[in-house]
Amino acid sequence: MKLAGKVVIITGAGSGIGRACALEYGRQGGLVVIADVNQQLGQETAQLIQEAEGQADFVETDVSQRSDAERMVQTVIKRHGKLNCLHNNAGVEGNGSVEVCDEEQWDRVLGINLKGVFLCSKYAVPEIRKQGGGAILNTASVSAFWGEPGTVSYNTSKGGILALTRAMAMDHGRDNIRVNCLCPGYTNTGMVERYFRDQPNGMEMMPKISKLEALGRIGNPGEIARAALFLLGDDCTYATGAAFVVDGGMTAGYPWL
Repeated sequence: MKLAGKVVIITGAGSGIGRACALEYGRQGGLVVIADVNQQLGQETAQLIQEAEGQADFVETDVSQRSDAERMVQTVIKRHGKLNCLHNNAGVEGNGSVEVCDEEQWDRVLGINLKGVFLCSKYAVPEIRKQGGGAILNTASVSAFWGEPGTVSYNTSKGGILALTRAMAMDHGRDNIRVNCLCPGYTNTGMVERYFRDQPNGMEMMPKISKLEALGRIGNPGEIARAALFLLGDDCTYATGAAFVVDGGMTAGYPWL
């Protein structure tokens, strides 16, 4: 029960990696607050935790909006009295080169993926500080380290999350607030499926992606969730400002061509 007694907010937990992380946090004794713009999916995740005899709550939240981020944190304090951990996980994909990507897509992707981390952290940090410290985890991607063709807005947002993580770690380390960055590789989620569906011959490419992995396969959300638990919980008290890569070895060397 690695999160027993802790109140944890996780954004974007209605599906995919976010849902897997929320379920893992619930299994480990945390009171998990699901913050998602999709009310139906968010409530489904909370219900799954409760059906497994865990504790969960739901707060409908658009992380790209300052008022929503502030309301999310204040709602958690009113309902549960404290906040120990924040997992900034909400994110969307964005396809196209700098020529193809229009301003509307750029603003949407950067607003959710990067600005959302900034806003939620802005209001969470003072509450975590009141508890004598805690942890913030930001979900980035291996795209923070390399330029993936045709995803300029997504790549930029994930690189920004890594830089923001390091800045926050330096600013709040003396408050005993650890801030780390989780960088998954290709994972079997709806977002990854949509990405390949939008690429030319994308669905034909998807089975070949395993050749990029040292382990010969893409990951599953549960594997990412267990890494997230380690970074958010008390087994990882001396790590901050770090980028934790969970990618099956994709970025470790040359692909298996």
